[in-house]
Amino acid sequence: MSAPAPSTLAIVDAEPLPRQEEVLTDAALAFVAELHRQFTPRRNELLARRGERRAEIARTSTLDFLPETAAVRADDSWKVAPAPAALNDRRVEITGPTDRKMTINALNSGAKVWLADFEDASAPTWENVVLGQLNLTDAYERRIDFTDPKSGKSYALKPADELATVVMRPRGWHLEERHLQLDGVSVPGALVDFGLYFFHNAQRLIDLGKGPYFYLPKTESHLEARLWNDVFVFAQDYVGIPQGTVRATVLIETITAAYEMEEILYELRDHAAGLNAGRWDYLFSIVKNFRDGGAKFVLPDRNAVTMTAPFMRAYTELLVRTCHKRGAHAIGGMAAFIPSRRDAEVNKVAFEKVKADKDREANDGFDGSWVAHPDLVPIALASFDAVLGEKPNQKDRLREDVSVAPGDLIAIDSLDASPTYDGLRNAVAVGIRYIEAWLRGLGAVAIFNLMEDAATAEISRSQIWQWINADVVFENGEHATADLARKVAAEELAAIREEVGEETFTAGKWQQAHDLLLQVSLDQDYADFLTLPAYEQLR
Repeated sequence: MSAPAPSTLAIVDAEPLPRQEEVLTDAALAFVAELHRQFTPRRNELLARRGERRAEIARTSTLDFLPETAAVRADDSWKVAPAPAALNDRRVEITGPTDRKMTINALNSGAKVWLADFEDASAPTWENVVLGQLNLTDAYERRIDFTDPKSGKSYALKPADELATVVMRPRGWHLEERHLQLDGVSVPGALVDFGLYFFHNAQRLIDLGKGPYFYLPKTESHLEARLWNDVFVFAQDYVGIPQGTVRATVLIETITAAYEMEEILYELRDHAAGLNAGRWDYLFSIVKNFRDGGAKFVLPDRNAVTMTAPFMRAYTELLVRTCHKRGAHAIGGMAAFIPSRRDAEVNKVAFEKVKADKDREANDGFDGSWVAHPDLVPIALASFDAVLGEKPNQKDRLREDVSVAPGDLIAIDSLDASPTYDGLRNAVAVGIRYIEAWLRGLGAVAIFNLMEDAATAEISRSQIWQWINADVVFENGEHATADLARKVAAEELAAIREEVGEETFTAGKWQQAHDLLLQVSLDQDYADFLTLPAYEQLR
């Protein structure tokens, strides 16, 4: 008697999309189903482990380097695999979602790398998930173009040797893809995004002289990196490409991962390309993990926490040292400024800040950095060119002068700044505006001349929550309370209604966004991720 055929993936509650059959082929869905069968149980165990670790932090209010992996850190002999040619020079990387216009503009931007984002810069509507995959394949096949319906302007790809190398970012381990289910169970969004992209493009990218390269978000431990490594090994065998073809750069954007950087590189060593230092998600993770740690863990306004804050400096310098010790690229943070077409003075001031930030990163030993807009590419490029010259990177700068103690990474009270009433108002204003756009399917949103993504909303609502629960008193004498947050949110909603007009306000999701922001900011039970309740409302 033959074994029963394995169950197949079901597409659930999803309107058919144009050309979706090119992405959702039987063979591709069979691959994603196999990834789900092989790896989702371990993913579920690791998500449970996050909760256990968070409970331990709540009990101790501290973190340390892991004693059980001390031998990995002490062994100077191991290195990550050498960078492939297409990823050896990463001095400027542009980030953004995979809509058609962005795909062309990012590839044409002059940046060395494009982070093609299915995560924080993309609201995971079914349309974005499927058509984003289609846009990338179309780009590799050079059959992508776009005409803006508003301006009539046409966009097309430059010659192949002028295009950025794509590094794709799938969703984090915590998110499900409700539209793809196996036996009634949703497949993790990470496996959907990775699986569809890898299955369709791995060989195609090899043929183009590149490869399937990934950014791994929201990683909280080396065991999660080990899971990704096992996914890569399985996937390469499944489609028949050489082991080590995949390369992954891990975002060190959680406080727990900052204590396991060497171990994360070790677990991925045959597939590791580097580590990246972010800001908003990292701060969000600090609030999340140390939210009951008392006054010494209360963060000031998010804009007051720059990369020069002592605890952020400890994190970035440790990242550069760790990467270069192990032969990996160290990639710096985001320049999120969106140039104004109307105000040259605003641009002048912002460009100077961007230049200072990128100069600092290049001089600290980073091998590259992120920008959100093509106009910032030349500024970042100049900063890194000045330090690198003709060299593709500066991995030979070992930064052995850097010494970071465990307490340095969580010395939040080393920063001489306090929460302000304007900071509360900004968190509410940005939070409502971002969530409203996200609920309409937009993940990368220009707000107050900055490109914001889901990490912005996470730090905004986390700060509101933290300040209320810490009973912060602002400089104007007002206490951070739930009632004050509701009052500010009501005022902000009224201001938005006046700003956009009644018709646009009614057609949007403003009230829904206002209510969701208050829900996750005021609930005593802190939600692990804003995007979990938001996804329930995303249609």
